[in-house]
This record gives sequence, structure tokens and C-alpha cells, in this order.
Amino acid sequence: QDAFVAFHADQVLVSKYLKPLQIGELAPDQPSVEPTKNEMLVKDFRELRATVERMGLLEPNQLFFFLLLAHILLLDTAAWLILFYFGTSLLPFVFSLLLLTISQVQASWLQHDLGHLSVFRKTKWNHLLHKFVMCHLIGASAKWWTLLHSQHHAKPNCFHKDPDIDMHPFLFTLGKKFSVELGIKKKKYMPYNHQHKYFFITLPPLLFPTYFHCHTFYIAYTKKFWVDLVWMLTFYIRFFYTYGSLLETKTLNSLISLHRMLESSWFVWVSQMNHIPMDIDYDKNLDWMSTQLQATCNVEQSLFNDWFTGHLNFQIEHHLFPTMPRHNYWKVAPLVKSLCAKHGLEYQCKPLLTAFADIVHSLKSSGELWHDAYLHK
Repeated sequence: QDAFVAFHADQVLVSKYLKPLQIGELAPDQPSVEPTKNEMLVKDFRELRATVERMGLLEPNQLFFFLLLAHILLLDTAAWLILFYFGTSLLPFVFSLLLLTISQVQASWLQHDLGHLSVFRKTKWNHLLHKFVMCHLIGASAKWWTLLHSQHHAKPNCFHKDPDIDMHPFLFTLGKKFSVELGIKKKKYMPYNHQHKYFFITLPPLLFPTYFHCHTFYIAYTKKFWVDLVWMLTFYIRFFYTYGSLLETKTLNSLISLHRMLESSWFVWVSQMNHIPMDIDYDKNLDWMSTQLQATCNVEQSLFNDWFTGHLNFQIEHHLFPTMPRHNYWKVAPLVKSLCAKHGLEYQCKPLLTAFADIVHSLKSSGELWHDAYLHK
């Protein structure tokens, strides 16, 4: 299946483990594509996948990723050196905070590449560096991220299957359909008609310092990810030892809290601009390409946008080919656009600020739909 092929970079290795589980082949008269799926689109997408492989677009440029890691480590080091050489007054503190935040966000984008096995040809090297970047540089569990993010990619924006939209209905009401359903049922966990306002002071600044921070430790402990937990502790030992030698306890706590809030805000705006404004529904068991196109959109390419979003401005290409190295998204984009045009699929691409504004517009629209349905007798 297309989803299986998309997730597994080493088909030979996977086949080795699957072979003992094979129970037979489909009879010649049995259809290989379910009725809910577009058979011609499935065929054309598989041809595109073959073209991508022939063009070598799944092959990583390791110099590209080395330079990414180098600039992350340089920013991380510079953040400490500023306080060491210039003191801990307000101006050096602010500069250090900004550099630390940039380093952490860029590390988040790099761990995303590693988690998708798109940096090295060998899976084990991706996993090893993933632990270094995610656990040691960021302080979160690599296995925790993989567990949640794989579910998101398999069924993006599918209620009860995509953990990224679990905020519905307890914090926000998402999507037209679910907002109306919630209103008709007279359910109200929050004042959803104001959610586009309280969004600014809840999800962006607080996702990392509160929910993610606790959830990553909870999952790592309950799932017994002991190696991840040890790696994660090295982040906190390093951080409190290096910065603790320069800052008083109150200032140190301010540094880690503020940088987590800024990092969280950056991450939320970028990660949600591609999904929240898109279709959110129950799983309709559509073909792979239709499933991804309904739930994702792109943001225009530029050097700044590529860097600022970790190339997640090419969210469509990333979702169709999750193991593709990010530096090749722009090469496959014209082929994806052409296939979308052939089959009448909408390929959305927006300016960055428009994509940000669409998050707020979609939340406002969903809140109004809930409010109207809730008040209707």
C-alpha cells in the first residue's frame, strides 16, 4: 500500500521481517484497490513515486544536513558565550534568549528530518542522531515524537486518528462539520465563539512549556523509553550546569520559561498553518494522495520561508513523500502540481502571512458555526 511504502525507506529490510507473515496472494479476479479509492489516481501516484525514485529525489545531501546541524550548534554556543562575555544585564540576556530560541526551533526542524529517516541512508544512523538532537539538544523523547507524528502522517486531520487535532473539542472546536455537530449536541467546554481570540494566549505560547513538556516525560516513563529518558536528562544537566554558573535561579528560570514560550509560538504558527484551515473530518478511507491533499496546503517558497519553516512550507510534498530529504521538495513540487491538475485535486499555496491569518480565520469561522448551532432551537 502507498502509506506503507511512504513510511519505510528500506524496503529490503522491511520485506525480510514481513515475509514470515505472508498468508497468500489476492486471487486474480479480486480488486487490489478498495471502492473508496480513486483507482486511476492510485495508479498515477505510484508512477510518480517510481519517477521520484529514478530521479534520486529520496537520496539525502549530507552536506546540507551537516551545515544545518553546525548552525544549530553555533547558535546554541553563541547564546551562552554572550552571557559569559557581556554579562547578564538585560541586553545580553535578550540577545542570548533570541539565539537560544532560534537554535531550539531549528533543532526541532532537524529532528523532524531525522525522525522521518531522511538524513542518512542507514536507518540506525537516523535514529542515533535523532536521539542526540531531540533528546540532548531539545530535551524531549525521540520515540514519543515518532509515536505521535507517525499517526498524524497516516491520517492527517482525521478525528480520533490524528493526535494533532486532539485539542478538539476540549480547547477548540475544529472544522465546519465537527463545530456544527458540537453545537447541535449543546456541548460547550470553552467559549468557542471567542476561540480565535484566546488562541493567541493559549496554544502558541503554552503548548511546549505545559502540555508537550509533561506529555513527553509521561509517555517516555509509561512506555519505558529508558534510553530516551537518560538522553533527556543530559539536556537538563547541561543546561542548568552551563547557564546556572552564570545566572541566578530566578533569571535562569526566566530564561528557560521564556525560550520555551517563544519556541512554542514559532512552532505552533508554522505547524498549524498547513493543517487547521484545511478539511477536518472522520476517516473516509480515501487513497493516499487524496487523504494528504485534503489535509495539507503549502506556503510560497523563498530562502527565508524555507529556513523559517524548516521547509514545511512544502507540506504537501512532505506528506506525500515523508522520507524525502527536504532539500528536494522544490524539485518534486511541479510534478505533484501536474498530477493534481490532471485529477482535479486542489493544490493550495499561500503567502506566509496569509497562511498565519487563515489559522485565525478558520478558528473564528468554526466558532461562529458552533455558536449558531448551539443557539438554534
